[in-house]
Amino acid sequence: MLLCIALANSHYFLDAPEVLGGYPLDKSPLDQAVTWVISTFVDGRAFPLFGLLFGYGVAQVVRRNRDRTRRLLYRRALTLIAIGWVHAIFLYVGDIVAAYGMLLVIGAWTVFWRDRWLLVWAAIFFVLTALPSAGALETAMEGPSTAELPPDIGTMLVDRLPVQLFVMFLGPIGFACPFLLGLWAGRRRILERPTEHRRFLRVVAIGGIAAGVLGAQPLALVLAGFEPVPSESDFNFVSALHVLSGTLAGAGYAAAIALLSSRVRRGRVIRALAATGQRSLTAYLSQSLVWATVFTPFLLGLADDLSIAATALLATLTWLATVVLCTTLAKHAKRGPFETLLRRATYGRRDGPARPHEGVRAGAPRLAPAAHVDDPAP
Repeated sequence: MLLCIALANSHYFLDAPEVLGGYPLDKSPLDQAVTWVISTFVDGRAFPLFGLLFGYGVAQVVRRNRDRTRRLLYRRALTLIAIGWVHAIFLYVGDIVAAYGMLLVIGAWTVFWRDRWLLVWAAIFFVLTALPSAGALETAMEGPSTAELPPDIGTMLVDRLPVQLFVMFLGPIGFACPFLLGLWAGRRRILERPTEHRRFLRVVAIGGIAAGVLGAQPLALVLAGFEPVPSESDFNFVSALHVLSGTLAGAGYAAAIALLSSRVRRGRVIRALAATGQRSLTAYLSQSLVWATVFTPFLLGLADDLSIAATALLATLTWLATVVLCTTLAKHAKRGPFETLLRRATYGRRDGPARPHEGVRAGAPRLAPAAHVDDPAP
């Protein structure tokens, strides 16, 4: 799923005379195919899964530290906000780490709610995310701003501040539904015990992924250039459908991975994926080093040179590099630097060295979630 995050983030840097939803309208057939794949299976689908895993990780923190839960969660939240701010201002203005921190500030009040209220509020936020916004089509047709592609350091520092405030305070609205669902699922340890919940996971996997693919088509076909750009009212409708189906797809992906984890053998590839998942915050932030270097105008400045397909290739290679990095750290029994920072800031103590592939226990899913069991980092 970190590969999906890389694919979802990188294409928004592309600078062209005409764009829609972060994709240049002037496309080659290969670019059209890549756009359709990403907008169908990735855009608006990966982030809900991470929100769900974030809530799932919070449920694990509650289970292990019930007597001091809120204090730990607030410390973790403030640390995520601090990391997110530095990340947004200096590397990637689309940062979601601070938004997760703000979500946790609010979400800490929900950790002891009854299941019924978790599901009711998840449904409410599910609907809220689909409400149309004024000028959505006009916004979708805007290219990257100076906050994303700053011409100089001064502009970068000034223009990114209001954007980060907007993302940090409004982002939690979009993540609230999967977060609450993840909190509910984490109480039941559904992803950790897939054999006990096989029937439920099958329904969620099949139904969620099918809904995600079908619900993405009206917008995906437009973004890929197979259908004309619709009117603003129609665009609002297909965008809302894309968002709602994306939340379902995120849950479907989580369920499918949990089912797969109970069947695959723990070979070299699985160990590499597990090592990356346990160091997901470090892997996510490392991606931004690449985006900043490649796309920033006063560095390499390739935003108007790369095609959609080339950017997708860059995203894939970047993800592979983070897998190699995290696997190397795991071989040396080291946590990622940002996971270490988050743990120390949360628990207020030095932790011992990480065990190789720490967090994957006997009987637990062989495909580790995107966060260490003690570290619900994005």
